Amino acid sequence: MLGVMATRDAQRMADNQGLDLVEVSPNAKPPVCKIMDYGKYRYEESIKRKEQRKSQKVTMVKEIKFHPGVDTNDLGHKLRQMTEFFKAGHKVKVTLQYRGRENAHKDLGMEVIKKVIEATAEYATLEQQPKFFGRTLSCLLTPRPQQQKQKPAPTPEKEKPQE
Repeated sequence: MLGVMATRDAQRMADNQGLDLVEVSPNAKPPVCKIMDYGKYRYEESIKRKEQRKSQKVTMVKEIKFHPGVDTNDLGHKLRQMTEFFKAGHKVKVTLQYRGRENAHKDLGMEVIKKVIEATAEYATLEQQPKFFGRTLSCLLTPRPQQQKQKPAPTPEKEKPQE
């Protein structure tokens, strides 16, 4: 904190120390400046940004497609795939596509979607309600937050009878 001074004096002080005069907030009255090594500052900022990118978790949206006449075995297989995706932390877009005469029975597709939502309720929550887009019915499911398993409390050992 050097107080208010002329720009030339501040620049001279920075040059004497071998550092840079950096304007921190130009809109303040008077403008606020800082004496620092600007190259070192930029390098440290880039390192911080790289660390933030490394620690970011990337969530992908996987898509599972169905048809209204899906068989129970096919449905079970796709539900197992979905639970694996949820365990990996991915979102899943469930898409049901109608073909030909299936468009006349939109209620059958809605029943399939409801079965999928109920079957995955343990692993996922419904983020986007089922909606019709032309010949497709789709919804979005997100994984539930992982709950840490509680360790059981240690049980006291029984006393041994004395001999």
